[in-house]
Amino acid sequence: MTALNKGRYLARIAQDATDVHACQRLRALTFLKTTDPDRIDQDAFDESCTHFMIEDTDSGQLLCCFRLLHLKGGAEIDRSYSAQFYELSALSAFEGPMIELGRFCIHPDKRDPDILRVAWGAMTRYVDQHGVEMMFGCSSFQGVDADTYLDAFAMLAARHIAPRRWLPRIKAPSVFRFAHKLARRRPDAKLAMLRMPPLLRTYLLMGGWVSDHAVVDRQLDTLHVFTGLEIAAIPDARKRLLRAVASPAGDTVMHRRDTDAIPT
Repeated sequence: MTALNKGRYLARIAQDATDVHACQRLRALTFLKTTDPDRIDQDAFDESCTHFMIEDTDSGQLLCCFRLLHLKGGAEIDRSYSAQFYELSALSAFEGPMIELGRFCIHPDKRDPDILRVAWGAMTRYVDQHGVEMMFGCSSFQGVDADTYLDAFAMLAARHIAPRRWLPRIKAPSVFRFAHKLARRRPDAKLAMLRMPPLLRTYLLMGGWVSDHAVVDRQLDTLHVFTGLEIAAIPDARKRLLRAVASPAGDTVMHRRDTDAIPT
């Protein structure tokens, strides 16, 4: 995939160990809450993934990173990071190419929504170039106090649980079964969306779905839900606008119409 240049941001694939190390440092800053420049976040999945970087073209600063694990189909689902936490045998029947999106993070000092939009543009280009039919991953809520996110979880329970044929089952030792516990709760829609992580919010607005429970991940101090998005289910209008953001590198201006499909 060629680099994607949009306005002041450049999305590109990590080229070497130095690039990957920079991603691991940003992940440590974001997930481990450490400012120690020698501390990195790494795991065994890094070697199998393609790492993406979003940089400021003026300063060269790394602002966002994520990794993609490419699977030929559901038969390889046990290779995924998510399979450590969720029982995913239902997805083993999925026949098309899949990618797992992982370790997505934006520098905690950066608030420009165009960073997320450029990231989705880069993902869209990869999906189109490789004929991907499903994206999935773990979408994280910061902290492990579920009470902070009850309206968000109630909205997920009411509107966004995975189709039964793909529904992940419980595997992790510590989970919050929100679909069961909040079945009768009427969510405050505004508060729910404010509490929803931006990446998950974008997934949902494109037709994504989630597991019926959240995993309590104390190592990263997060609650996360398995999230899936079937590419064929994305509304055509949103696909067109996503592809506008993913247009060739020579198009360096991000127009407002290009970004409406990618809420933050």
